Amino acid sequence: MNPPKTDARRHHDPEVRGFASDNYAGAHPEVLAALALANGGHQVAYGEDAYTGNLQQVIRSHFGPTAEAFPVFNGTGANVVALQAVTDRWGAVICAESAHINVDECGAPERVGGLKLLTVPAPDGKLTPELIDRQAYGWDDEHRAMPQVVSIAQATELGTVYTPDEIRAICEHAHAHGMKVHLDGSRLANAAATLNVPMRTLTNAAGVDILSLGGTKNGALFGEAVVVLNQDAVSHMKHLRKLSMQLASKMRFVSVQLEALLARDLWLRNAGHANEMAQRLAEGVRAVHGVEILYPVQANAVFARLPHDVSERLQKRFRFYFWDEAAGDVRWMCAFDTTEDDVDAFLAALKEEMAR
Repeated sequence: MNPPKTDARRHHDPEVRGFASDNYAGAHPEVLAALALANGGHQVAYGEDAYTGNLQQVIRSHFGPTAEAFPVFNGTGANVVALQAVTDRWGAVICAESAHINVDECGAPERVGGLKLLTVPAPDGKLTPELIDRQAYGWDDEHRAMPQVVSIAQATELGTVYTPDEIRAICEHAHAHGMKVHLDGSRLANAAATLNVPMRTLTNAAGVDILSLGGTKNGALFGEAVVVLNQDAVSHMKHLRKLSMQLASKMRFVSVQLEALLARDLWLRNAGHANEMAQRLAEGVRAVHGVEILYPVQANAVFARLPHDVSERLQKRFRFYFWDEAAGDVRWMCAFDTTEDDVDAFLAALKEEMAR
């Protein structure tokens, strides 16, 4: 059968890659093949399809027999739905100042979710029980939003990674105060690949109650999932997902992508490769005089400080973002499709610009 004709044209050079974001990458070929497999014919809408049903079994193979996945469109949607599910209207969420929910979601948890974020300075992006205690008080004070949830990110917004013991200590501390724990796992695969542990070791086995599971940054075209790990911690998930405009009518096309990533080891291959490219990049950067790596490189991100004018010239050759423009801090991200040649070409350009 001949492929259908189309008037669509390619408007970009597929050989061009940058280091701005793992969201810049396309979809993995195995994910695209899965989408084609799910296409054709009719399937029941709004999650009652065969692909979403099978996804539940795949999710349980990673996160235990009581886990339940609720596919959504994007990461912000996943976080807003998940946090609403574990808070009351007067509830508050303790998180790091650098957390994605605080600095990169346009106030959605507060404006859409109706939550109060109680932030804590965390120089490496990671919370600890001691840092949590800076905001964990005042449960009986009607003048203060009630701390009900601790939200951590794995990997963090600064590219650092919690160990299983660190997550377990946070969960035990939060639960002892009657709080629940949410994990923003948009790059959970990268953290698990770094630590060489199953994802369950960093989530349900450590005591996490609810998870925002990423797909887009790890090879999906679009789509994430809220994964309920502790069924006693949540209520009315289906209603919250719909209310938050995250209910996909053709949900099979979200679910089949997550299935393609998770059913075998594609999630791990993609994340492991991105991490390896970040390590290659960091190793090369350390050899460049005048460039400072700011945080441990533990996932697929490299944060660096270099002269502002060098970054501006380098940005004309490779896309990347300033993290703190006043300080000269930048972020370089690697993706599942970053190649050794991409890294080496960037390092050569960096050396040339630093030498000017």
